[in-house]
Amino acid sequence: MRNRLLITVALILGGFIFYTSANGPFESLVHRSIFLALVIVLGLLTYPLGVNKSWRPVGVVIDCLVALGAVTACLFVTFNADKILTTLPWATPSDMAMTAILVIAILEVARRAIGWVFPLLVTLGIIYALFGNHLSGPLSHRGFDVSFVTETLFLGDLGIWGMLLGVAATTIAAFVLFGSLLLHTGGGQTFIDISMRIGGRSQGGAAKIATVASSLFAMVSGSAVANVATTGNFTIPMMKRLKYPPAFAGGVEAVASTGGQIAPPILGSAAFIMAEILGVSYVTIAMAAALPALLFYVAVFVTLHLVAVRNALPLVPENELPAWHEVLQLKRITPIVAALGGLFGGVLNGYSIQFAAFLGIALLLVSFLLFAFLDRMPARQVLRSLISGLEDAGKGMVIIGVLLAGAQILVAMLNLTGIGVTLSTLVVSIAGEQVLLVALIVAVICLIMGMGIPTTAAYVLVAAVLAPALTRIGVEPLVAHLFVFYFATISVITPPVCIAVFVAAGIAQASWIKVAGHAIRLGATTYIIPFLILAYPALIGLGDAWDITLAAARAMAFVLAFAGVIGGARLLGNRWVDSALFAAVGLLTLVPNMPLSLIGISSLIGLYIWAWKPAKSIALQGVKP
Repeated sequence: MRNRLLITVALILGGFIFYTSANGPFESLVHRSIFLALVIVLGLLTYPLGVNKSWRPVGVVIDCLVALGAVTACLFVTFNADKILTTLPWATPSDMAMTAILVIAILEVARRAIGWVFPLLVTLGIIYALFGNHLSGPLSHRGFDVSFVTETLFLGDLGIWGMLLGVAATTIAAFVLFGSLLLHTGGGQTFIDISMRIGGRSQGGAAKIATVASSLFAMVSGSAVANVATTGNFTIPMMKRLKYPPAFAGGVEAVASTGGQIAPPILGSAAFIMAEILGVSYVTIAMAAALPALLFYVAVFVTLHLVAVRNALPLVPENELPAWHEVLQLKRITPIVAALGGLFGGVLNGYSIQFAAFLGIALLLVSFLLFAFLDRMPARQVLRSLISGLEDAGKGMVIIGVLLAGAQILVAMLNLTGIGVTLSTLVVSIAGEQVLLVALIVAVICLIMGMGIPTTAAYVLVAAVLAPALTRIGVEPLVAHLFVFYFATISVITPPVCIAVFVAAGIAQASWIKVAGHAIRLGATTYIIPFLILAYPALIGLGDAWDITLAAARAMAFVLAFAGVIGGARLLGNRWVDSALFAAVGLLTLVPNMPLSLIGISSLIGLYIWAWKPAKSIALQGVKP
């Protein structure tokens, strides 16, 4: 019964998103309230209370009551949208009750989906708004009663129904549906097979497969934890079978999946929110993130290769690799090309992002159904693939929907109390407007605030509280937001609360501490790239062609030198001396003096040529160095 209801609600939500992507959203409050009602009901069905417990009947009753209360509150807004937006109504006791029920429903679904950390933060935000006037010092505010908080959260478009839920209900929902259908109509297996062909026959090929596969998945799914759970169940066992240490296998997967969060096109769904906050186009955000993402993947690949050579990690056997002619069959490639072509074609032609996603979905479905017909695929199998895609999209939208609704509550409370401005002022006053010191403090706080929270919600939180600290001292807004976004993102691999590492460690059956150690080592460049963006804004396109070229060359040389240090490239045979040489050359590449930078880049090329010969001989001999 529950599964049938789940599929039904997922189909309704998918149809709602598909329809509104094609025809445009309804009036803001109407659209967002319907979306949230469907998301909460789907969340309660996906994560039922007391499942497999003796008290499950009580859980059913509680779920039904929560669903009824939340849907009633959402439909109240749906049918009173005009009144809410035009008359600024006073909160009544019934309004307060509906607000409380809706907030509880949002936080309870979030708790079931991702754990206690995020709901606790939102709850603290509400408590602070209600009772912060009792504090002393700079954190105190004038205080707000329940009536005013209700009017802010429920009876307007700055609370629950604000911009974040609007982006979730339109752009992000369309992309989640697009990505899920693409993966379930054959794209997922094709991504894995392409990854195997690209990296399988090189040193450390299994680890490179994990990196490529996870990046491809993340570019359409936008969830580090989901990536680990999906691709990790394939890549981690494969690495273990080839005698990779379990902790190393888990670390590779955690880093690769996290890297997908900083890569275009969607940056873990944060690209759309960043575009709304900054008032720039989505294309601007995606283009700005392209070069830093490339730096990350180059660094990871080189580090993996050096570690693989140093430890003589085996290649993937030829008989386990799919043949290119199988991977590149028209029936497998055409739906992917059609989907991506429709998506990017729509963007380039100036259509809205959600309509571009609709075009991608439409072309994907047409091409998939055409080849299914030509291939005489059973109708039941076709239907199962589409329903599976809708189910997974529904689960993804549950997490995105409740997270952004909850994040909107928290942001509304932060804005109401002015705590964001207060904290940014404190950071600047402590650091004395020194850019590097402010950036270091912001980076540490971002890592702490992002722990245990998925990418999108983590970015929203740090963008509201910490990005202003950077912009106050003259940092470009786009640079500031990408800086805090990077550190909020990599919190998923940073101890002690590193959720991507926990999932990878569970699959690898290894100590999470060891997995985290490998993840930090392999992904160390990710902690450096935000500071490179801060030093060289041209890396995200802020400058002319010469500035961008020069910044790209310097940054690429630096991350390659850094990879040489982390990966343990061999030169003289002494690890400390070899690392010192790479570190010195890497720092030289960043010197503002042009001749010195060129000397550093040239020296780096020489060091890698030097390191390549012994590495190649070690790999050919198959002897552990």
